[in-house]
Amino acid sequence: MTWTTTTDPDAFEAAAGAFLRARPVEHTMLLSVAATVRASGADTYGDQPPRYGWRHEGGEVDAAFLWTPPRPVLLSAMSARAAGALADTLTRERRPVPGVGGDHTAVDAFAATWLRHHGGTADTVERSRLHRLGTLVPPHPGPPGAARPATTADRALVLEWFAAFAADAGVAPPRDARTVDDRIAHGRVLLWEDAGRPVAMAAHTGADDGITRVAPVYTPPGLRGRGYAGAVTAALSRTARDTGAHEVLLFADLANPTANALYQRLGYESVRDRVVVEFSGADLAETGATSG
Repeated sequence: MTWTTTTDPDAFEAAAGAFLRARPVEHTMLLSVAATVRASGADTYGDQPPRYGWRHEGGEVDAAFLWTPPRPVLLSAMSARAAGALADTLTRERRPVPGVGGDHTAVDAFAATWLRHHGGTADTVERSRLHRLGTLVPPHPGPPGAARPATTADRALVLEWFAAFAADAGVAPPRDARTVDDRIAHGRVLLWEDAGRPVAMAAHTGADDGITRVAPVYTPPGLRGRGYAGAVTAALSRTARDTGAHEVLLFADLANPTANALYQRLGYESVRDRVVVEFSGADLAETGATSG
């Protein structure tokens, strides 16, 4: 019943890969982030290398995490007991965890243990719902225009819209252009054009093991409410399936009922909720030495 942590992605894959892929829909965040790091390098998300971990229970891996500083720790499906033990482990290792994301049970248990060691507060910064595509239902009638793959000529616009989406969502923007360039090169970014002008964008992570996640979907503020987001999401969803994805997933912000209703109209079905909390008000350097 111990946690093992490492910065070695191959060790993580060997130990926890089968566990994560046994429930790939629930573990889409960990799987897609791990795949991005393997493709783009250890510094994809920050100057510090990612940290990985897994826990054994009765000889089998029953929990895992992936952390790409300075972003929050990503938790797999796990029990409250496992999540609390992970907070203990990272405290003993003196890791300055900024936050944690996963299902409510695991996040609540991790946060309670973390605050007991370090004090401060845990503030909820994101509540989202995971959806999976059932039968695709494109909008009818759709808006004027059509979808097309983004090309390198669209690179500046796509980078701008990725950053704008991150600002709207309150999340960290891409660290650099690598992940965006990779998606453009592999046809994983679609633009909706109306009268020859791009008016909306949708992208997906790529069908790693047949699973892909739609992210982000973005329409500039002055062009919203015209059906562009639904149309480009439907086109991207069809493209993802046509190119080998047997599961197409997306997260929708629970604070945005319009987006949740839109995705349900397109044929996306609710799977489970996710929460992200951030820690503040404590100095790890002062509290970590006596924690454990």
